[in-house]
Amino acid sequence: MHELLSTPTQAGWIVFRTIVVYLFILAGFRLTGKREVGQLAPFDFALVLLIANSVQNAMVGPDTSLVGGLVAACVLLAVNWGLGRIAASNKTMERLVRGEARILISRGHVYEENLKKEGISHKELLQALRESGCASVQDCRLGVLEVDGTITVIPKKDTGNGSREV
Repeated sequence: MHELLSTPTQAGWIVFRTIVVYLFILAGFRLTGKREVGQLAPFDFALVLLIANSVQNAMVGPDTSLVGGLVAACVLLAVNWGLGRIAASNKTMERLVRGEARILISRGHVYEENLKKEGISHKELLQALRESGCASVQDCRLGVLEVDGTITVIPKKDTGNGSREV
């Protein structure tokens, strides 16, 4: 029981290592694209779990004490909170940390280069359109990949006389 509650011998190193791992994982998720974070498929969820397990020792090293794990968890929460506060007050940092929304469809035109940059297939795009009540790309006024990985679709408005407003 004493080992479980003992003070970590190198708490400073745990703090440093945890910050480095957090920033590395954050950069990795930002580089892999919004869709990886926003809509987790089963294999994406497995990846997140395995990454968490693989970096645990990188954060706490040989320290297996409860206090060592809690120090690492507190550092993760503090860094996450701090980055959120900085991003909320600094547009450049917000763009770096959260990214930017990307237009996928505008007035029925699909931006193929944006689909390719974000790794979105036509099947995924058409599924998002159907989920929003658009039967086809021509029924869509605007389609945007949001920073959280979701696709927001704004259909063309029905004018009430059988035609649709653009």
